[in-house]
Amino acid sequence: MPERDAADLLRDAKRVVVFTGAGMSAESGVPTFRDSLTGLWARFDPQALATPEAFEADPALVWGWYEWRRAEVERVAPNAGHRAVVAIANRVASTVVITQNIDDLHERAGSEEVVHLHGSLFEPRCSGCGRPAETGDRPAEGGPVPPPVCGDCGADVRPGVVWFGEQLPVNALSAAAEAAFDCDLLLTIGTSGMVYPAAEIPYVADRAGAKVIQINPEATALDSVAAVSLRGPAAQVLPDLVAKAWGGR
Repeated sequence: MPERDAADLLRDAKRVVVFTGAGMSAESGVPTFRDSLTGLWARFDPQALATPEAFEADPALVWGWYEWRRAEVERVAPNAGHRAVVAIANRVASTVVITQNIDDLHERAGSEEVVHLHGSLFEPRCSGCGRPAETGDRPAEGGPVPPPVCGDCGADVRPGVVWFGEQLPVNALSAAAEAAFDCDLLLTIGTSGMVYPAAEIPYVADRAGAKVIQINPEATALDSVAAVSLRGPAAQVLPDLVAKAWGGR
């Protein structure tokens, strides 16, 4: 059975990469990017709010949306899939978690030193000098909110995420590529494999000789490099896989 093959691969692995996308967080109730405009935000195009140009044109509008998204994330909890990732790391000490998600659910579940390819809602920075910054006060109701200003240079603080038209953080991308090249097993979970350059990570592992396990409810482009594809939600499939790999041991 595929699950047994996948369990054997996981149990025997020495260097594991766990690569996660929006499907992992969606199971905690975090809306995917294109489903994240509800209520007061329903009349906006999400892509139109996720650009440097949008922030320059209307900082309060963009900052308010990201503060609303951060509040939504704070209301949910890590799911069984996130906890299963921690269980893998407890078994395989060299496990590296790489995520395309901008929430902190992996960290809240107990994962350490997560590589965030697309930044984080919880790490705002100055739009001028780039220094890490605080989020400031947030009103109870959603809507436009003037961003705080940097205490060093006085520029607006911006969300710490990667917007359309921006490059991925060099350090994060380098760390992800290195981990994928060095691993012997990569689990790709809840990602369509369509958003580049992040989507290249499973292919790096495959070309370097690692086995790839895909966990996703639907077929994706990553099936082409997956040694095993497991269909279903990560919060169900991943804990089952961990249980099959190690049982009560």
